[in-house]
Amino acid sequence: MSSHAQIMALKELMGQSIIGQRDVIDRLLIGLLANGNLLIEGLPGLAKTRAVKAMAKNLECDFSRIQFTPDLLPADVTGTEMYLQSPEGPSFQFQPGPIFANVVLADEINRAPAKVQAALLEAMEERQVTVAGTTHIMPPLFMVMATQNPIEQEGTYPLPEAQMDRFLMHVVITYPPLEDEVQVIRLVRAEEQAAQHSSATSEKPAPIPQDAVFDARRDIAAIHTSDAIETYMATLVQATRTPDDFSADLARWIEVGASPRASLSLDRCARAHAWLSQRDYVDPEDIRAIAGDVLRHRLTLTYEAQGEGVSADDVIREILTQVALP
Repeated sequence: MSSHAQIMALKELMGQSIIGQRDVIDRLLIGLLANGNLLIEGLPGLAKTRAVKAMAKNLECDFSRIQFTPDLLPADVTGTEMYLQSPEGPSFQFQPGPIFANVVLADEINRAPAKVQAALLEAMEERQVTVAGTTHIMPPLFMVMATQNPIEQEGTYPLPEAQMDRFLMHVVITYPPLEDEVQVIRLVRAEEQAAQHSSATSEKPAPIPQDAVFDARRDIAAIHTSDAIETYMATLVQATRTPDDFSADLARWIEVGASPRASLSLDRCARAHAWLSQRDYVDPEDIRAIAGDVLRHRLTLTYEAQGEGVSADDVIREILTQVALP
């Protein structure tokens, strides 16, 4: 079976646990294929955690979940040196923390103080953790998926811009339509019934091997991106930095634009999107499809924009309108 067929099988297996939210499943797969970290935001009960678990359950990987709380310490995430007594004498031995897994769910990341959030930075960016002067390398397949609640701000610690920029995409989950919510009720009821009548003979589909992800990443790296497409991506990002060159509204709305990480993320995500669509080249629609997820957390809006009720998504839609297609 080809790597594309295996990834499509993973998508199908995830879809059996998640009703609707097809875009969310696509974004999780793009993050996996693009070797990036995701920030998932949504109101309570919208299956943020379930979506991540559905991917980890159907992928051959080690999964860990870290519940971020105000009393969490950095060592609770990264691990620490433990003093051990043995027949050979006393020694210090590193005990890995939950960050040492293939898929790490950082649940409610904005519940922990800045020093704990910062403990993720080195792992997310450098794919390594340094404890007591010793560097420990993360596994080849490694990604952090952090969730946060957009409305409950009491007792939370907003992520600083420098850390937000390290997330490949900022995925927003919204309420499902009526038809999907009915299907959710039926799905959960069926799962409860299956749990009560489960038997040892029931077969579960085999998880998708990690090699399928690595093979897909090699294919994605070879996808063609034309000069015009590269210029289009760079121009979209440039529009966030010099908004007065594109629109008077953009000039009023944007205070700080996106960093070069935005251009790199657009390129990686657009190539993964094209690969999922079974194309060996990047199309402008690939970029437009993922532009909101890549840019929304990298823009700082003015007080004027906030006063007018203008969101980052509104700004991105205006940018896509003002920047000419290649």
